[in-house]
Amino acid sequence: MILATDLDGTFLGGTHQHKEHLYNIIRENDDFRLIFVTGRGVESILPLLSDPVIPRPDYIICDVGATVLDGATLQPVQPIQNNIENKWPGKAVIMEQMEHIGGLRLQTVPQQRRCSFFFDDENIKSQINELEKTLGCDIILSANKFLDVLPRSVNKGSTLQHLVKLLQIPETDVLVAGDTLNDLSLYGRGFKGVVVGEAEHALTTATRDLDDVLLSDTAGAGGILEALEHFSDFRPYFREKTPATAPNISSQLVMLYHRFPFETVEVNGKKIRRSPKSPNGILPTLTNFFKTQRPGLWVAWQEKQEDEEQAENFHIDREQYPNLMASPVLMEKEDIDIFYKLFSKEAFWPAIFSFTEKAQFNHEHWEHYLKINRRFAEKAAAEAELNAMVWIHDYNLWMVPGYLRMLRPDLKIGFFHHTAFPAANTFNIIPWRAEIIGSLLQCDYVSFHIPRYVENFVDVVKSHMPVKITEQMNCAPRFLTYSCAMGTGTMTREIDTGRRKIRLGANPVGVHVDYIKELTEKPSTRQLITELKKQTNGKKTILSIERLDYVKGPLEKIKAFHQFLEEHPNLHGKIELINICTPPASGMKIYEQVQQELEQLIGKINGQYSRIDWVPIHFFFRSFSFEEVLAYYAISDIAWITPLRDGLNLVAKEYVAVQGLNPESDGALVLSEFAGASVELPTAILTNPYDNASMKESLLRAISMNKQERQIRMKRLYQNVSHFNIEYWANEFMIELKNAGE
Repeated sequence: MILATDLDGTFLGGTHQHKEHLYNIIRENDDFRLIFVTGRGVESILPLLSDPVIPRPDYIICDVGATVLDGATLQPVQPIQNNIENKWPGKAVIMEQMEHIGGLRLQTVPQQRRCSFFFDDENIKSQINELEKTLGCDIILSANKFLDVLPRSVNKGSTLQHLVKLLQIPETDVLVAGDTLNDLSLYGRGFKGVVVGEAEHALTTATRDLDDVLLSDTAGAGGILEALEHFSDFRPYFREKTPATAPNISSQLVMLYHRFPFETVEVNGKKIRRSPKSPNGILPTLTNFFKTQRPGLWVAWQEKQEDEEQAENFHIDREQYPNLMASPVLMEKEDIDIFYKLFSKEAFWPAIFSFTEKAQFNHEHWEHYLKINRRFAEKAAAEAELNAMVWIHDYNLWMVPGYLRMLRPDLKIGFFHHTAFPAANTFNIIPWRAEIIGSLLQCDYVSFHIPRYVENFVDVVKSHMPVKITEQMNCAPRFLTYSCAMGTGTMTREIDTGRRKIRLGANPVGVHVDYIKELTEKPSTRQLITELKKQTNGKKTILSIERLDYVKGPLEKIKAFHQFLEEHPNLHGKIELINICTPPASGMKIYEQVQQELEQLIGKINGQYSRIDWVPIHFFFRSFSFEEVLAYYAISDIAWITPLRDGLNLVAKEYVAVQGLNPESDGALVLSEFAGASVELPTAILTNPYDNASMKESLLRAISMNKQERQIRMKRLYQNVSHFNIEYWANEFMIELKNAGE
């Protein structure tokens, strides 16, 4: 069968339960064809096609019948479209004739092969016949306020009739649905029809005596459901909706993360699970939510073992978290490599951080990405309690909210971006941008590190669909506003897409201050600090710690340091740069060239300036234990953290957490203003990593700054970092998610 339906007030109208019921019927029947028949223009329909909850139409008839498109390709359906085009005199001709008519206001909406107006003067109705003759077009009035000028004999019904004939489908297999007078042309053409409840009175009156037209008492999608049950030909498609269990408030929290909060290691030939040594504390903090009696489910991928078909749920730690279950999504090693090491890093990572020239888009890998995201969503949907809360983490799972909302509309869904979120003109290079945004807009709460990313997200959404900003807030005093590259004065807190409201927020991740303090005060760590301090021989130590990644700007930093040494020979032998560069995961070939260039440049600088008692750069290309990293934080006079882009940068906060333990500490933090943390840490020395002059000046400032100023700055930084710690981040997000939609 075919359902040819108007949108606003009809297919998109009615209760949430009725829409969910109808949409599921359409999705579950392969021979159920859907045609949107609307007065909207093409441009305003596109956002609906990216909404995963709304079934995608097979065909679209829009502009009140003047445009007909294939729903999959969005290409015109020929020869119907050409025939319509030949009847249209053009907008300029219409506007020239209509400018003499009083009481008309052009509708400023996207439209093609039609001109739409508002009218206030009832006398316009008496002029319709004369206007139609003059223009050689048809004029349709609706709702006593809209006037549409269309090509002669073109309307919703005529175009639908031509399309049905082209498809060679019997008219009796078509159900039309509408709610306003401009839907009238759909009826009386041999189709079965329904006028949904709360329709415009004029349409109800005009169709009352027509054969095979049901006047429903139920609004919107509910009226269409009523028609499916009413007409015997369509009754096989109708099914009763299973009554929902009585609503209840669930305390269950479902966590969707890229890994589990444990490591699997082999001890004496036996595999055991242990807590990960996570330096930033995100995983242990998230598991803290389950130390009480809160029921929980943690969904993450797990590499599939030979002959393993499906993995059972298991307790993560029955003693500490009695009600927290792990629910694995089994993945082949090849799947993992494509999902994380290839596609995510080659397509999304460069776009997220504005390195568009490095982005590579593979459509086969995108289909693979969709498959993995759907599996995550299906796992959560199958096991989440009614009305549970779901917390989804990061861009690897961008498409999960869309699938999950379709499968489980009762769930409260939150999403946190651990990365940056780029401006619209950058994000929109992604070929699947509309699908990603459509998925994220199924969330109740979407959160980012800083307000700038929230505003970037809103701009991306606005580039895809009309949205209404329903709530904003000032960013000060928590965040810097207009005084740095990533600042903004106000932040959007809620948007209304017309179909749902989405809460937005900035919740920057903090560091595990108590854990850092505990490790730093361990005797073994204190001894390491003492040994490292001796090795500096009184030199000023500049520390740089980063993962090997072009986003972190390792080459730009070393080039700036090279120039700094050239311009300040008086500092030779008095300063040294400790550059700790953590290798990427094995198999990440995208970073091999960066590593080669970095090693060559450091070798050149050390070869040029080293003396028997001094090497300007100590380069470590290996992973350090967190205790070792803390020791380097403690002995360093300056932390030089200068990524070209960074979602936040926890290294800067960890440095502050260690330095702040000592009230006499006078360490200085030099931080890129393109790191998200820059808007949180106002007393850091900000620098522009794209400008060598800025890099050198900020470094010199940190070296020459007097002790009192350094101590005051570090004290303020520590107050900030210790207050907005990792627990604050997690609790703030959960409060926001819980309150979203209430």
